[in-house]
Amino acid sequence: MNELKILVVDDEARMRKIVGDFLAAKDYSVVEASNGEEALDRMYEDKNIDLVILDVMMPKMDGWETCREIRKFSKVPIIMLTAKGDETDELLGYDLGIDEYITKPFSPKILVARIDAILRRTNKLNEEDVIEVGKLSINKTSHVVTVDGQEVELSFKEFELLCYFAENKGIALSREKILNSVWNYDYFGDARTIDTHVKKIRSKLGDCGEYIKTIWGMGYKFEVD
Repeated sequence: MNELKILVVDDEARMRKIVGDFLAAKDYSVVEASNGEEALDRMYEDKNIDLVILDVMMPKMDGWETCREIRKFSKVPIIMLTAKGDETDELLGYDLGIDEYITKPFSPKILVARIDAILRRTNKLNEEDVIEVGKLSINKTSHVVTVDGQEVELSFKEFELLCYFAENKGIALSREKILNSVWNYDYFGDARTIDTHVKKIRSKLGDCGEYIKTIWGMGYKFEVD
């Protein structure tokens, strides 16, 4: 693969080494930071970071605040690592714009598989890979969404969810099916994760947000009146 760069942010040197060793074995370039402030410095210095692995509990600046700051200037995919298994924390993470949420302890091999999946999708180059529905245009190659020609800023997971809806136009989709298809693994958390993402997508798309119809008690359907 082309050498992709991953920023590993964790206050535990041992954790950074474990994750870094697994990533290096997959030919990823690894940049380390021991806290949120240092992570932001790395991001400002290097504009070629392809993905961030971010621990929650850190000194100086925790993962939540670091994520908020990163999202002010970058849409880089973020995987959040945490020792907490609280669904409220998980929903907060998605609301802040993270793309994956992994609870410690975890398998480094699974973490790398998740990273591979995200970077495969974000770097997939298919010509003419554009979905056009009503006033909405979704360019899967450049990860650009426009409404009436005006670009709309979506997080990586919001973009993936919108693509999934558009590619399944007119089909009633249960929350379970959406979770398994978009999140790419069996998900046993609260289905409000989807509702949170849908709410944000609708808000950002303006009138086109009405394309996402709620099917009460089941899930959603994407259709243009």
